Amino acid sequence: MKATSPLLKRITRHALSTKQTNKGYYKGTGTGSTGRHTQHGGYIIEWEKVRTYVVPKDLKDFKLTPFVTRKMKPIKGRFEGDPKGAFSGEAYLARWKAENGND
Repeated sequence: MKATSPLLKRITRHALSTKQTNKGYYKGTGTGSTGRHTQHGGYIIEWEKVRTYVVPKDLKDFKLTPFVTRKMKPIKGRFEGDPKGAFSGEAYLARWKAENGND
């Protein structure tokens, strides 16, 4: 049985995947290499290939915002008065209700 021409046109519009080809096809992620492999099984990082991101000097007037709010205070790792410490489910639920209300 042969596929009709409209069906073939619809198939060719999509990106090629590994399910549509024979073995040996590797699509990859498009990230590129950051170095090279040695003949002894090691890997040498070539620093001119590594991506670096430059942060603007003055972020107060910067228009883009981070994913995390700047108003967030650092969380302390102490659970004073609770014998179970950080593993206490009751302390977690009490703090969640205090911060988020009764949802």
